[in-house]
Amino acid sequence: MSFIAVMTWVLSPDNMDAPAGPSLYPSHRCKTVHLVRHAQGIHNVAGEKNHDAYLSYDYFDAHLTPLGWQQVDNLHKHVQETGLSKKIELVITSPLLRTIQTAVGVFGGEGYADGIDVPPLMVANAGNSDRSAISSFNCPPFVAVELCREHLIESNDDILWTPEIRETNEAVAKRGMEFINWLWTRKEKEIAVVTHSGFLYHTLSAFGNDCHPSIKSEICKHFANCELRSMVIVDRSMVSSDPATTNYPGKIPSGLDLPSDVAAEMHPDKAVPS
Repeated sequence: MSFIAVMTWVLSPDNMDAPAGPSLYPSHRCKTVHLVRHAQGIHNVAGEKNHDAYLSYDYFDAHLTPLGWQQVDNLHKHVQETGLSKKIELVITSPLLRTIQTAVGVFGGEGYADGIDVPPLMVANAGNSDRSAISSFNCPPFVAVELCREHLIESNDDILWTPEIRETNEAVAKRGMEFINWLWTRKEKEIAVVTHSGFLYHTLSAFGNDCHPSIKSEICKHFANCELRSMVIVDRSMVSSDPATTNYPGKIPSGLDLPSDVAAEMHPDKAVPS
């Protein structure tokens, strides 16, 4: 399922007090983000049998399952058929293996072939994938960003690591807002973000409070594996300093903008019918 919604940009969710009904915003103060939850990982399979498996260190950096790769192939086909692959200027991914595999599989180039003078995005069989290499040819740049990963722990290799020492949901939501703030500083106007269910849910829950309840629900409900939703960030707080690139000032050539009847009297040879 994909949809377009307005995710209103404010420095604090408490400022969401716009009146109900349609809203109008200058396009240069908007940014489109295509949010994707990673495809099915081995931790999802284990977690469906025993929820405690989600807290296991063994599944912390889980790779995709064969079904997960089928989900990736289906979404890759969708973004190609809809033309979305040609619009996206940047792909941002969590640094965990399951999100990187999803991002590369969905938004990467076609199969890699020896002799192509571009590096592969993913080498063959990477991360227990049993997959061919994926090319970086004709695809947007990729950036792994720590801010959009799943609940954080102290360190992947911390000998004192325990599953209980994890971020609170409130901390995840705060980090999500930091990520949105950072995202707005990017020059790209159309960005794909591949991340995690918990991160998406707790981040998006801060938005939609000024909308109809059905829109709020549409924005905030949990993502399925490999689900994509397209949303629009709107800058209502004058955060953006980018000028409008498609606006046109009119009034060309320069001079007094006279009423038509006055202009006709001054320049009868150039008068045009109303």
